[in-house]
Amino acid sequence: MAQDLVFYTNPMSRGRIVRWMLEELGVPYRTEIIGYGPAMKAPAFTALNPMGKVPMIRHGKVVVTESAAICAYLADAFPEAGLAPPPGDPARGAYYRWLFFGAGPVEAAVADAAMGVAPGEEQRALVGYGCMADVMNMLEYAVQDGGFLAGDRFSAADLYLGSQIGWGMHFGTLEKRPALERYWSKLSGRPAARRALAMDEALMPEKRD
Repeated sequence: MAQDLVFYTNPMSRGRIVRWMLEELGVPYRTEIIGYGPAMKAPAFTALNPMGKVPMIRHGKVVVTESAAICAYLADAFPEAGLAPPPGDPARGAYYRWLFFGAGPVEAAVADAAMGVAPGEEQRALVGYGCMADVMNMLEYAVQDGGFLAGDRFSAADLYLGSQIGWGMHFGTLEKRPALERYWSKLSGRPAARRALAMDEALMPEKRD
């Protein structure tokens, strides 16, 4: 019997990445919308995730938090979807490389920039990303050949890092470069990406005039 898969999210969160991942898998899951504020800090939720944040999944008795970890876990838990190179495949090295480049240097660089933090030249060795220019050049390097990040097919690494690229260019936290725009255009047109976007947009609060 299949284990229950429950997705805890908010449409105004990185849960959008996980929603896309779940839609790519094509497996049944149940969504629990968690509101910001008291709901995320309520004992029932923090008992599962003491950080009191989304996204999070519960797969049977397994609880996974952090978007990159959730994507990596789901790709391995549902190998039939083909969203990760199998163990032993040399492409798995590139898969891990870019998945965690997104979770580490890209995430940190974007967060620092949003807070107006820019490491000086003497400080760059102290942070994992060096400087924003280094991050941008690395992203461009990753997608310059026009293919996918880990071999000849789409993977969870593309989904996760691609989401960051798409969001970053949309909100102005990452510089628009032609190679990045071409890459994101290819990913964002996937049927699962479009389904996930429509589902989360439908959950957004109505705007008041």
